[in-house]
Amino acid sequence: MDEISKKIETGNLGQTLPTGVHKIGRWIQHAGGRMVIVGGCLRDLLLDRAIHDWDLATDLPPDQLRRAVPKSFDVGARFGTLLIPADGEIFEVTTFRRESDYSDFRHPDSVEFTMELSEDLNRRDFTMNAMAWDPTAPQNLIDPHDGRTDLSHRVIRAVGEPKDRIREDALRILRAVRFAVQLDFSIEPCTLNAMSESAALVDHLSSERIRDELNKILLSPKPSTGFLLLKQIDVLRRILPEIAECDGITQNRFHAYDVFEHTLAATDAAAQDHLIVRLATLFHDIGKPATRTVEEDVHFYGHQFVSAQKAGAIMNRLRYSNEERRKVKHLIRHHMFFFQTEWTDSAVRRFVRDVGMENIPDLFELRKADTAGSGKRRANASRKLQELWDRIQEVLEKDNAFSVRDLAIDGNDIMRELGVTPGRVIGDALHHLLELVLEDPELNTPESLIRELKEWYARNKHPEATG
Repeated sequence: MDEISKKIETGNLGQTLPTGVHKIGRWIQHAGGRMVIVGGCLRDLLLDRAIHDWDLATDLPPDQLRRAVPKSFDVGARFGTLLIPADGEIFEVTTFRRESDYSDFRHPDSVEFTMELSEDLNRRDFTMNAMAWDPTAPQNLIDPHDGRTDLSHRVIRAVGEPKDRIREDALRILRAVRFAVQLDFSIEPCTLNAMSESAALVDHLSSERIRDELNKILLSPKPSTGFLLLKQIDVLRRILPEIAECDGITQNRFHAYDVFEHTLAATDAAAQDHLIVRLATLFHDIGKPATRTVEEDVHFYGHQFVSAQKAGAIMNRLRYSNEERRKVKHLIRHHMFFFQTEWTDSAVRRFVRDVGMENIPDLFELRKADTAGSGKRRANASRKLQELWDRIQEVLEKDNAFSVRDLAIDGNDIMRELGVTPGRVIGDALHHLLELVLEDPELNTPESLIRELKEWYARNKHPEATG
């Protein structure tokens, strides 16, 4: 008997339920209804995975459910979903339902409530998500599509006819890929074939829904598996053509892989729990196809700038936040630094100034992933990063200025000393003084900066002067 069957036969599942689930079940039962645990949370319960959201379903219509519980909140009245607080947690409870056709390949045209659990399970995407379990009868798993077997065999299989399920919601193509990567499952051949034959339907998906699935793939243990699946079923070129274009772009002797293979290997090597770093790693070389030249060797001059521009366009298209887009572009733009032991302290200070101290840990993570994804051993790469980090710590201990905010004088001081009004001269002066301090930190005193300011102004008269 497999582990999943043992849990069900012994009724051990109930030992892990929050007390709030039991309480809601009793409220519903007292009202003459039935409550079951369904969907992804039941799947994860059977797999011993962490559960963040509990999916509860009932045969009580929404109005009766409202009367059955002390307090509830409507979050999807059309779909019969209520939020119910119990024992300090909030649980989502949905009335059993059946759905009509999906004419837009995204949403059902209409929803009807039903008393039959089987009808509710029939509308679900994959067999592993089409099971239900009643905590009051812990040995009774409702499993009309044999999801328990697929779960035990680590297989993703569509409920019923795969093409029908995909036409109902094209997001199921991306969800299947995401589940395969997250759970390390395989996709059953008929389901995989239907995904490939229905690839064009992803064009109907909103950018936000694609983005959310992409993020989950990126945060999985091995995202390369997901991108290879997306390529296999001809979806990658539809949602991320910039990544697909990297396939077959050969590189120089320092790389064992082409750009696409390198990108996947690097993304796998990036810090798993850091979305910004994984996004930056995924996009860091997408400018290479446009910048590839062949001289004595293959070169990609300035590819980091083209990659940053393309990454910004992708993230704008997929509706990432402005801050996420800014961070990813910044990391990509600066990922081609080459530290040498001969760097002077002023060179280190300029590096910190350009990158921003707050971005350096993420930049180093990107660089480590980039190196790991080359497919060739580079014994000194980690040592060089550590040397640079040590040098950065040294200059930080000297209390140096890395931005105009760190200077010993500000714009008001400049206007007072030069007798000028607000204008371009202020920014030019601050920039000049910062360059001086980056070269010689001892100049960062009010007296020294005012002296340097006046000398600079005398050489570069500005029309804004009033005195």
